[in-house]
Amino acid sequence: MVRTQIQMEDDQISWLRMEASARGVSVSQLIREGVALFRSREERIPEEKKRRALAAVGRFFSNLSDVSERHDDYLAENFVKEVPRGK
Repeated sequence: MVRTQIQMEDDQISWLRMEASARGVSVSQLIREGVALFRSREERIPEEKKRRALAAVGRFFSNLSDVSERHDDYLAENFVKEVPRGK
């Protein structure tokens, strides 16, 4: 393990101390558990995004037959329409 220092707000360290005491673990252990939980959540996000994107396939209809080929063109056209013009 590597020793490190972090800075926290007073209320954060107070909460960590109370929570660590209630669980019977050190503040360091609680922080390690929190980092591990955050990391596992972040590593799942790409899979969740992929699952949601695949679930959206075929759910929308545009009356355009070339969207898969010209999607960048259509996006650019609509972005230009949304940009406010100066007076």
